[in-house]
Amino acid sequence: MTKPYPFYFRLCCILISIFILGFLAILGQQILVPMILGLLIAILLMPLCRFMERRLRFPRGLASILVSVLALAVIGGVIYMMSIEVAKLANDWPQFQKQFVVLTNDLQSWISRTFGVRRHDQLEYLNDTAKKSISTGTAILEKALASIGYVLMITGFTFLFTLFFLIYRTHLLKFLVASFSETYHKTVFDVIDNIQFMTKKYLVGLFFQMIIVTVLSFIAYTIIGIKYNFMLAILTGVLNILPYIGIFTALLIGALITFATSGTSHVLFVVIAIGIIHAIDGNIIMPRVVGSKVKINSLIVIIGLIIGEMLWGIAGMFLTIPVLAIIKIIFDRVEGLQSWGFLMGEDDEVPVFKSTFDKYFLVKKVKVDEVVPGKDDHPEV
Repeated sequence: MTKPYPFYFRLCCILISIFILGFLAILGQQILVPMILGLLIAILLMPLCRFMERRLRFPRGLASILVSVLALAVIGGVIYMMSIEVAKLANDWPQFQKQFVVLTNDLQSWISRTFGVRRHDQLEYLNDTAKKSISTGTAILEKALASIGYVLMITGFTFLFTLFFLIYRTHLLKFLVASFSETYHKTVFDVIDNIQFMTKKYLVGLFFQMIIVTVLSFIAYTIIGIKYNFMLAILTGVLNILPYIGIFTALLIGALITFATSGTSHVLFVVIAIGIIHAIDGNIIMPRVVGSKVKINSLIVIIGLIIGEMLWGIAGMFLTIPVLAIIKIIFDRVEGLQSWGFLMGEDDEVPVFKSTFDKYFLVKKVKVDEVVPGKDDHPEV
């Protein structure tokens, strides 16, 4: 029997591996982001592709092209409608400037009364800030154009990856099975089946959640009487995908646009409406529609969102939960990694450890915090 490596050696190997994987993730962002997006979309479109192949007798290549083009058309249609609304929003820019001037005057008066800073000094500071902003205007414009080009590139490569994943899905499955010995073939099939099931159910549930939140937001904005209610409703639904962060971003954007187009009195109603929608989503829509398809605790989600934003920006935040769910499925089924899968999950999950931990928490799924230390060395569970 081989002697196990010391803990400090294993810890060093883990840290070095994490560092190398993070570096490779940053280096390969332009290929990894569309590849993961393409894989998720391909899994979502696979039932439709199979229907065309088996029921309509379409060749696999033709069926893959049709469903990929259909998905691209749907996404492109939503982006086109959003761009029209954004173009209309530019017409209200003079009104936004007027509202901003009024707000600035009120703020200057309050600062002058409260802190004793004269208006002249405040204007000098604002002028200096404006000059610095103008000097960096070209750089900001270049970044904006680069962002548009990046989005177009991601969209094109995502379409290609989706198409090729659908066409070569059997070939890729055979490759994964052939990469492991026959002893692990059952585990490989189990992991692949669970990833497909989880991804499909999660994405479908997430899509319905986004639709419901969008409809509720559209109704609320229409009742309040906000201009560009359709655009704000779509933004609220899409940003709601991001846990914790998305709803605050939607609230900020909605408040700013409402302030520019409808006045200060409507901003409070927008805040109340988004708060109510978020409460309905968190307590009713999310548990019933999305359910427990992805059992990842909030701490891991927050850490994943931060790391995803650091690695891949906004795209990394959108991909955080699916990627974490796939990693958890792998951890739960690979020997030696079950503890990491348990760490990522909820408290009611039971780790399958072949150790003394079994006698405490394996028989009746007793939680760790339900065991009273010192009461009994071997509590009945």
